[in-house]
Amino acid sequence: MPSERIQLVTASLFQSLLERARQSPRRRTNYNFHPTLEDNPHRFLNVMLQGTYIAPHRHLDPPKSESFLVLEGQAAFFTFEDSGQIQAAYLLGGETLGIDIQPGVWHTLAVLTPHAICYEVKPGPYSAANDKDFAPWAPREGDPAAPAYLQRLIRFVTRP
Repeated sequence: MPSERIQLVTASLFQSLLERARQSPRRRTNYNFHPTLEDNPHRFLNVMLQGTYIAPHRHLDPPKSESFLVLEGQAAFFTFEDSGQIQAAYLLGGETLGIDIQPGVWHTLAVLTPHAICYEVKPGPYSAANDKDFAPWAPREGDPAAPAYLQRLIRFVTRP
């Protein structure tokens, strides 16, 4: 029986989070398993709808590694050179279920199916002031150029 110390990952949790993501202007939502932002490590579900845009970033200061497991759907995970050139693209959610990256790796992901649900783990604590170092060569979330940039990334992995 679940208690305050045990949380279950269920299909009904996925459905409620998908509904929350549909209501979000960002087309995604997180569900934290860690009780506070000071906890270490952070463990959470990232529930994303197709079309959500996550600006390329890295976790350099403080250095943080990060792990992603796709539990439902498919996503393309991109790494970049310091110049902004795509270094590699990995399809997650099929044969490859996840990825683990070291601190300082420029990265983002793009949802390829109607939705994708990822389980993520990275070191805490979280501070909005220094959690992400956003790439200077890519549009930020909300920038009018972001949708076209996202489509260029998706074409990189879906072109015939």
